[in-house]
Amino acid sequence: MNILISNDDGIFALGMRTLADTLAAVGHRVTVVCPDRERSATGHGLTMHKPIRAEMIESVFKDDIEAWSCSGTPADCVKLALGALMATPPDVVVSGINHGANLGTDVVYSGTVSAAMEGVMEGIPAIAVSLTSFTQGSFAPAADFICDLLGDRDRFPLESPMLLNVNVPAVAAREIKGAKITRQGIRRYLDQFEKRIDPRGKIYYWLAGEAIEDIEDPLPNQGWPLDLTQALAAIPTDVQAIRDRYISVTPLQYNLTAVGDLLDLAQGQRPLLPK
Repeated sequence: MNILISNDDGIFALGMRTLADTLAAVGHRVTVVCPDRERSATGHGLTMHKPIRAEMIESVFKDDIEAWSCSGTPADCVKLALGALMATPPDVVVSGINHGANLGTDVVYSGTVSAAMEGVMEGIPAIAVSLTSFTQGSFAPAADFICDLLGDRDRFPLESPMLLNVNVPAVAAREIKGAKITRQGIRRYLDQFEKRIDPRGKIYYWLAGEAIEDIEDPLPNQGWPLDLTQALAAIPTDVQAIRDRYISVTPLQYNLTAVGDLLDLAQGQRPLLPK
């Protein structure tokens, strides 16, 4: 397969290099386009008011991997790769392996997920993959899982653009119980802003929040039939799967329309607009 790899941890991140080397080793054609520095939690931001620069990297990757360092955001990297750097479109975009989880509401902020989402928006199937620890664990189990997933010819290349958000427990491969299809859960954060003073005596703030609680997400009232709601409720959340030491695989979409609320408002069940 022709595979584009990006990330938000930067061109020298170990997780991304492990993924690129693993996929190239089994014969895939791999192109890497990543930010020139860490761009975590940038969401789907784009560079609009200054030029984007790209530099080919030759000393870090194997000879059969074409790699570029980009001055922009993760979404910029994928846009630039598809629009200027790659001679032919990839069969799939893979973003990661991220250093740290992208579970539940993390996906709203995630540069890793946004890079993959950019591929889907251009009509290309995509995978975002994360290891659920910033400090420990090997990236090999996550890289091997993606390699096996892409090697399943019954499923890849996907017939329609789809984003799969994959999170891998930060445990030894023998401790991973398997993989589960999951739905997006919720994570709560305790946001703390540390007040500091720079060498010139001016005040600045440093965001130092951390995840304090993973919430089992009760399905919102979307106006779905009861049997569908019950079927969805039976599917575990990504948070729950990781807690149970399963790899979570969650399909995501960029259409954020709240369908249940839309129908209620459009049908006048919840008046909103002035008459």
